[in-house]
Amino acid sequence: MVVLVTPQLGENIGACARAMLNCGLTELRLVAPRDGWPNERATAAASGAGAVLEAAQLYPTTAAALADLHYVLATTARPRDMVKEIVTPEEGAQRLHARAAQGQRSGILFGAERMGLINDDIPRADAILNIPVNPAFSSLNLAQAVLLVGYAWRRAGIEVEPSVMDTSGVAPATKNEVENLFRHLDEALAAGGFYTSEQQRPSMTRNLYNLLQRTQMTEQEVRTFHGVIVALSGRSRTSRGS
Repeated sequence: MVVLVTPQLGENIGACARAMLNCGLTELRLVAPRDGWPNERATAAASGAGAVLEAAQLYPTTAAALADLHYVLATTARPRDMVKEIVTPEEGAQRLHARAAQGQRSGILFGAERMGLINDDIPRADAILNIPVNPAFSSLNLAQAVLLVGYAWRRAGIEVEPSVMDTSGVAPATKNEVENLFRHLDEALAAGGFYTSEQQRPSMTRNLYNLLQRTQMTEQEVRTFHGVIVALSGRSRTSRGS
């Protein structure tokens, strides 16, 4: 599915819906569109792809839009100051199809027209999808980006043999489960005095969140990690009290 984060113009949302339907993509999620929703200009620009807009789901935050997904790619052309795997549209499309073959739900994040995705959105994705256009002029219209990625996804659907990760029958963790785990870890670290500088804390938390996302944990592994945090937090309190 396609997730548009804070899109600005209704015309661009409509053009994205048209590009999606060209490639056989029909699930659209919108995160806090600037001009509200529904939007008449989006419908006019969709040019026959109104069904995509009618079925579009609205969310207040990126985290909410990704909560039930298992795998997410973030599209961006700008370098980011964090460790993150970068894949081409072709490689990303193959991964999305392979995940779908395993019954997992995946999404592709696109940022707002002027600035793209913000830094806090990037750690929520499992990898960055970079479209290899002219490096001297890498700016793409939002609908163009959706069309290029959607086309790669459509082509890959005919050719890909899905790879399988053996998880011993345990389901992969959803984004919401990883989000809750990070909050638990963040609270424990704050209580334990890990954050010595409030100025550096946003960068540190993004890196920690990014690290959790890269591990691609199962539901069981998330539960185990919660237990580890509880055990370590209790041991830390005991040590300070002795």
